[in-house]
Amino acid sequence: MRRFTRVVTVALAAAALAAPAVPASAAAAPGLSFRPLHHYNINGYNWGGYAATGSGFTSVSAAWTEANATCNSTNDLYAPWVGIDGYGSSTVEQTGVATDCSSGKPVHQAWYEMYPANPVYLSLSSYPVSAGDHITASVTYVGSSKYTLKLADSTRGWTYTTTKSLSAQRTSAEVIIESPTGAYPNFGTLNFTSATVNGSSLGSFGPVALDPSNGAYEARTGALGSSGTSFSETYLRE
Repeated sequence: MRRFTRVVTVALAAAALAAPAVPASAAAAPGLSFRPLHHYNINGYNWGGYAATGSGFTSVSAAWTEANATCNSTNDLYAPWVGIDGYGSSTVEQTGVATDCSSGKPVHQAWYEMYPANPVYLSLSSYPVSAGDHITASVTYVGSSKYTLKLADSTRGWTYTTTKSLSAQRTSAEVIIESPTGAYPNFGTLNFTSATVNGSSLGSFGPVALDPSNGAYEARTGALGSSGTSFSETYLRE
């Protein structure tokens, strides 16, 4: 269950800090893929958050403040993200910020992924992210199998937008934290806000809660707020 891919060395991760100011496919967060839930145990370890299920999903968006994570080990790796598909389907159209500890310290890097294609990591110099930054993310279906993915860091003053094509079912929409390694850094509590699906509150879709208990999981998903647009993720263990 805790399979993951590491395809570059720590030395390459450090070298990525001097990468050209263009999107890069493997930099500080080396070679990982954020995958559909069926690759993992349901409601365990790798996904936390909420998934709206049904059909015809066209948009999802949310905001969060990037957590000040502490690495427990070089295996720690996680990301908050928003996306369409992935809960019961074999694709995910998603964007967020990965926190990777393979270098021995947390490195935050913006990314997007049209799974099963490889993730694309944005240049650390052109699209920097640090703990405490305010992030907004959205994925929008624009027709003809095309999706617009948008990620913005208002603290740093940048926005990245791209439109990609993928044949997908659009049977779910998510606001998620995910660890492909099943090992979270200690991120404390991360609060998602302004979570909407198809222009309405996430809560109005009666979404499935992932990791909502204090059981054997690495993080706990809090209840949706009264507006249905906010909830917390709390670190429990690596």
